[in-house]
Amino acid sequence: MSVKSAVRVLEIFELLRNYPQGLTIKEIGTMLNFPQSSTFNLVKTLYEKGYLSRTELKKYKLGPKLIDLGTSSMESMDLCRDARVHLEKLMQQVEETVFMAILSGDEMVYVAKIDNNRSIRTSAQIGSRRPMYCTGLGKAILAFLSNEKREGLLAKMKLEPITEHTITDRNELEKQLRLFKDQGYAIDNEENEEGLYCIAAPVFDATGDVVAAVSVAGPKDRMKKRHEFIVFHVLNTTRTISRNMGYSQTGKEGV
Repeated sequence: MSVKSAVRVLEIFELLRNYPQGLTIKEIGTMLNFPQSSTFNLVKTLYEKGYLSRTELKKYKLGPKLIDLGTSSMESMDLCRDARVHLEKLMQQVEETVFMAILSGDEMVYVAKIDNNRSIRTSAQIGSRRPMYCTGLGKAILAFLSNEKREGLLAKMKLEPITEHTITDRNELEKQLRLFKDQGYAIDNEENEEGLYCIAAPVFDATGDVVAAVSVAGPKDRMKKRHEFIVFHVLNTTRTISRNMGYSQTGKEGV
């Protein structure tokens, strides 16, 4: 049996995740249909404990203590911990920024980022979420999901333009995903951020399911000049991580 106050705390966190600029106590209570007195007490407690922070306009947003918890959670994940040495090696080989992401709901969330000293500026950070359809990491995961799960995710997606290069036609996206599965890696060609080009490949677990993806991201011109070189090292890295997770099947594209 769930505890009402605990459920409400989780619902507050889930709500504020979508409002980085924060919400007032009244807005939180109204949007979640909570009594104002309960909302006030919950928000006040979470603020005092550091789980929420408050702006000058008295709006509340997710607080710094959640960062510590999230970091500890990710560090406890075998995948993230065990993969890090291989991600760092990949960064040294290609001299570009390296990312790892996992599927979370109908989005992808970054769980690792290894910067290079010539990394370009990007809004992607550990813990941030992105749509699946416009990122190399997301498309690498989508391409290798089961047909049923991929269709379920695509059916719920609104293919909204993020940049002028974003694919917003489902048929075109599905055609691209089939190509990516055949070649074993995915590409984001300025579809999520202008000027950014990404090459990403899937990571599989012992059951053969795709559980994550690894990408290399950098300026488009520089990445395209070294395209095959980067693809080679990305695939080598994801093969190694997959093997370390117990993946041993043959015949699956890309591994």
